[in-house]
Amino acid sequence: MGKWTVRALRAVLAVVLTGTVLVQVGMVWALAGGDPEDGSMPLTPMRLLTILGMVSAQVALVSVWRLVTMVRRGTVFSDAAFRSVDTVIGAIVGAALVWFAVTAFNAPGQREDPGVTVIMAGVGVAILGVALIVLVLRMLLVQAVARDGEATRMRAELDEVI
Repeated sequence: MGKWTVRALRAVLAVVLTGTVLVQVGMVWALAGGDPEDGSMPLTPMRLLTILGMVSAQVALVSVWRLVTMVRRGTVFSDAAFRSVDTVIGAIVGAALVWFAVTAFNAPGQREDPGVTVIMAGVGVAILGVALIVLVLRMLLVQAVARDGEATRMRAELDEVI
């Protein structure tokens, strides 16, 4: 991966991570300050789901940052990369579950137009599809790590012969 690609990806990750943290800080600030109209601002299910969704995105962003660092150092073909990839998969599945919860919470209000609920459920399935794509990429990483280990072993054997 080129230097500019890594820098661009890191810039995007930093902007998204900063944005989600600022939104969370704003939500905590609003919850702590309360609503000026009635004097309270309870933690509603949608606010909680929003916070959980952002946390899952942040976990994925940090894990991708780790993977980019490993790529830059040339250490991505190691067992340590699997933890980060597994964390990304878990975060994406978590985001899908949060999205399905948002869909279920929103569904009663969409009785007149159930198409919105169907579309939202489709988005949840698409999010799960992304998790499956990352799982396939993990399997490719497993094969690459095995090939790298095999190449290292063969180089050692060749060095002994020479």
